[in-house]
Amino acid sequence: MTNTPPPGPDATIIESVAHNGRPCRIVDNTGTIDRGELEQLLADLISERHFGLRAMSAKGSNAIRLGEPEFTHMQFGDRVYRMLLFPYEARLEAF
Repeated sequence: MTNTPPPGPDATIIESVAHNGRPCRIVDNTGTIDRGELEQLLADLISERHFGLRAMSAKGSNAIRLGEPEFTHMQFGDRVYRMLLFPYEARLEAF
């Protein structure tokens, strides 16, 4: 399982509880995204049951690794951010 790196020194962190009762959080490592937007994104991720362990395998591989982060991109205002989804943390980074 992948270890989640520590947040940056200027990160905004919002904590909550996932659908399964485990603690989860969203981390804006840029410290620039509006807190209300982060809270809404965290609520959406929880309601869509995105937190928890998932088995992922690399394309073309027969190996399965638990807890590998998923990657996507999100836009807030005019800026695009990279989002990494770990088992119980969503992390936003500069893109």
